[in-house]
Amino acid sequence: MSTAWTARRAQTAMSTSLADASESRKQRLLALRQRKEQGPQDENGPDGVPFVFKPRNYDPETRTLKKRDANQEEEDTVEKNVAGLAEMIIAEDEEKRAQELDLLNIVPKRANWDLKRNMERKLAKLERKTQESIHTLIRQRLAAQKGEKGGDDLAASIKAQEQAAMKEDEDEDEDAADRLSDED
Repeated sequence: MSTAWTARRAQTAMSTSLADASESRKQRLLALRQRKEQGPQDENGPDGVPFVFKPRNYDPETRTLKKRDANQEEEDTVEKNVAGLAEMIIAEDEEKRAQELDLLNIVPKRANWDLKRNMERKLAKLERKTQESIHTLIRQRLAAQKGEKGGDDLAASIKAQEQAAMKEDEDEDEDAADRLSDED
């Protein structure tokens, strides 16, 4: 029962909206027909300014088409408006590039920063070897001083020197391998 009521109500609402739409269309058509029958009331345009017909390509006196002169220039064209614009833009661009191309902007603040960066690893290895060599020399002097006092420490110092020499050879082999891998 309620669905029938809502359907009937929707139908009446639709019929009223259709009836209203058709009524408004009839009124508009009637107004248009009256305007056609009366003819132009005044020769003013929509702004209230009198309408003036200006034939551009037609000459009403001779009733022929107007012929344009090829040398006659048009008053306002896009080409005239943008004639110097391209040259101005190119000049401004060159000016900006000249300012940006200042040599101080190109050259790094420290000229040899990349060389220092590449050398740091190599110098670290050399520093380690230098420290080891200094320690070995100090041990040898101490062993030599003790050797003067006692004879059996001399054999221990010689063995220590041989082991240090073997260790240095191994470090050199590792460094050579590192250099080869760095070069690749």
